[in-house]
Amino acid sequence: MPPGSERGLLIEERRRRICELLRAEGRVTVDALAARFGTSQVTIRADLSMLESAGALTRTHGGALNIPDTDEPLDVKQLQHRAEKLRIAEAAARLIGDGETIVLDSGTTTAEIARRIRTLELNSVNVITNALNIAALLIDLPSVRLIMPGGILRRESNSLSGHMAEAALANLQADRLYLGADGVDPQIGVMTPHLLEAQLNAKMIHISRQVVVVADSSKFMRRNISLIAKVEQIHMLITDRAAPAEAVEELRQRGVEVRLV
Repeated sequence: MPPGSERGLLIEERRRRICELLRAEGRVTVDALAARFGTSQVTIRADLSMLESAGALTRTHGGALNIPDTDEPLDVKQLQHRAEKLRIAEAAARLIGDGETIVLDSGTTTAEIARRIRTLELNSVNVITNALNIAALLIDLPSVRLIMPGGILRRESNSLSGHMAEAALANLQADRLYLGADGVDPQIGVMTPHLLEAQLNAKMIHISRQVVVVADSSKFMRRNISLIAKVEQIHMLITDRAAPAEAVEELRQRGVEVRLV
């Protein structure tokens, strides 16, 4: 997006763009950001202060530096690629039918699916989730029967995992799993840097008739240490139209239904 088109952005969108610039360039300056977004330096300093408090960057004299860590807090991740996540979540929620049992993995895109469930006209749906924030979004809905495994809390993602969580899923069955991802590779599959969550995701896949990966295009061609699902285990991928065409075609050739939104 050229700088001239970024004037007048809403606060959330401007801060999301600052995060994207930091990841791309490594550092930003207050002067350059003020000129780019057509705002005052005071406004930009307030943006950087908020993002620093959320753990998204490190302030420096006259600017900020990127934190080269993929394990960003949820409130930071929610700012990133938000429009794409909203479209993906809307398409994913349209698959949900009355009486179904679905699994919502932890993540910002799956949390948006939970928000979309609040708008659906459903008489009854069972939702299995290991994410505390997703449970909080659905706890007051009479049509939703919430099922949560126990486990060890990872605060960065508000998610439960470990042997207790895996054991709790053993006797359950689900129609569909909505699976988030930190990395998507058309040759390998879906990955995460978190070993315990990958092990729990394997159990979720095992109990689900359909596996739907929800991931925006920034997750493509990124590799992490833990494999969640091989390509052959994925039935559908919902992503945005900026996804690499070659990767999309390869996934389709390998039997994955890819929906671009």
